[in-house]
Amino acid sequence: MTSTRVMILGVLLDGPLHGYEVRKTLELWGAQHWANIAFGSIYHALGKMAQEGLLEVVGDGGSPGGGARGRTVYAITPEGRAEFDRRLREHWSEIMPIVDPFQVALTFMDRLPKADLLAVVRERTERLRLGLASFERARNAKRAADAPRHVDECLELSAAEYRAQLEWLEQAVERIERDDIP
Repeated sequence: MTSTRVMILGVLLDGPLHGYEVRKTLELWGAQHWANIAFGSIYHALGKMAQEGLLEVVGDGGSPGGGARGRTVYAITPEGRAEFDRRLREHWSEIMPIVDPFQVALTFMDRLPKADLLAVVRERTERLRLGLASFERARNAKRAADAPRHVDECLELSAAEYRAQLEWLEQAVERIERDDIP
């Protein structure tokens, strides 16, 4: 089960919602930054999980005049709750490699002239600093919107990863300048 499906089931633990409400909740949490959520896949996943018995359709919020297309409202089933609990525990214990194109760049850093290497390292450093500032803005926005406090931990983990890269890059600049690497 993908992280998207686990996230959807988890959001629906709080009560029935239609797809747009699920999406807005995940956006509020910033899930696209740390859970690899493709928002366009939410509606497909909802329908598929309903077919699998993990969700049930509990309403259709169509407008009285029939003008607007109704929104299907989904609720988690006992089977969905059991699947969520099982996958949540698996997610706690799974150790997955973090696939980052930056690792590819590091592998071939020796293919760049020193001046170019220093330039791309400095550019990445600046992008990471901007990313850290973005995390802080997102955290403040989530707090203002009363998002659950524990969701902040996802942003904090991402920020810690950015800070670790920043520390490595700052040291790398010195090592590149001394010709210690590559």
